[in-house]
Amino acid sequence: MGNSGGSASGGARHTRTVAVAAAVAALCLTASAGASPAAAAAEPSYAATTGVGVHNAYEKAKYPYFADALDSGASLLELDVWTNAFGAGWRVSHSNPLGNDNNCENAATPAELRTKARDQSLAGCLADMKAWHDAHPGHRPIVIKTELKDGFYDKSGRGPDDLDALLGATLGDALLRPADVVGDHTDLDEAVRAGAWPSRSALAGKFIVELIPGTVEENNPLDTLWTDREYATHLRDLAAAGNLRRAAAFPAVHTAAAGDPRTRYQDAAIRPWFVFFDGDASAYVTRDIDTAWYDARHYILIMTDAQNVAPAIDGTHPTEAQARARVNDLAARHASLATADWYPLPSVLSAVVPRG
Repeated sequence: MGNSGGSASGGARHTRTVAVAAAVAALCLTASAGASPAAAAAEPSYAATTGVGVHNAYEKAKYPYFADALDSGASLLELDVWTNAFGAGWRVSHSNPLGNDNNCENAATPAELRTKARDQSLAGCLADMKAWHDAHPGHRPIVIKTELKDGFYDKSGRGPDDLDALLGATLGDALLRPADVVGDHTDLDEAVRAGAWPSRSALAGKFIVELIPGTVEENNPLDTLWTDREYATHLRDLAAAGNLRRAAAFPAVHTAAAGDPRTRYQDAAIRPWFVFFDGDASAYVTRDIDTAWYDARHYILIMTDAQNVAPAIDGTHPTEAQARARVNDLAARHASLATADWYPLPSVLSAVVPRG
């Protein structure tokens, strides 16, 4: 089993869990009315809580419209994006690299949600997010996990700077940008280790875009510049030029690994730009991985396929008790987000519990 306890004593862990649980409960009670400055100061940071996400939330079989996914209460929603030259623009689809197959409709206003044709591009999904945000301006912070199935395609206008421009033009102030977290620090690593993550209520109304390399990219022997390294290099270069404010997303280290998995990047200068880590929940649990290491440094740890951790439960239709128990188990193992296909369980998707 992975290390789920760290070096603290059992009593210290219990005290911390009770304290964070009380703060999370207080946040739930005050969020709708707006927390006072004193209450906000007492809240745990975003990195001290665990939420629940939905795998491939753009699929029509799960939600008729992406607005329904946004309504679900989930703390993370996943999109799959294709960029290759054989299709136009940024396509959102699971298995069609040439076109769009999704529940996004490109709504221009809240009134248009659930009224237009679906199968839109990434721009259409972002438009839905903005329209939904306008109707719910104080919504929970939502991670938009974006798998670039075949990576960036910079020479055709689908590179990191182009993605920044698209995200910024569509979502505007609804985005949490890396610069918002970095502040006066040198890089993301220094910032989050110093406690720079805001509280959940301070992140009300924000989308956080996470980028991971895609399955096609990772299995393409001719692709030597994957999404994670390309976007982290982009962040490093923007920061060096004093232009970090242009960046709109957070790259993630993909797949679970022991130790500091950022050592896989030969260029040490890009390592401090990774504070998101994303991998299979079973791997984090069964391999010799100290998951407390992520929590102690306030990194965001996303555990996928939560249903497969032994004893496995149904990936779509577990009982509510089973799903809640699994979320609590992975929270105790220091997950920031546990993801599965539990879209039929909105009461579980909306759960936020103490981490660690």
